[in-house]
Amino acid sequence: MLKFKRFFSFERMITPVIIKILFWIGFIGSIIGGIVVFVGSLISGISDGAFPSIALGLLVGALGGVLTFGLGALFTRIYCELMILAFRINETLTDIKILLENK
Repeated sequence: MLKFKRFFSFERMITPVIIKILFWIGFIGSIIGGIVVFVGSLISGISDGAFPSIALGLLVGALGGVLTFGLGALFTRIYCELMILAFRINETLTDIKILLENK
């Protein structure tokens, strides 16, 4: 019963848990995006048929795929950390308030 009371009185936030789930979804999306960029560039190079086009498609695809994954994961992490920061500040201030009320 106590957990329901805390849930309905908004004493603790549940959004940080949701943000962590969204982070993992964004991370997996970055992996998929990197793979799509790599395969797309490789297919584009292969469809031209000449060896330089295939090599360039492989090089651009590898570089683009790594950058898409790396930057996507980095931006997802930064965005989620900034959202969680507001909730951590709220929780810390709530804990300080409770400590001061108990004194």
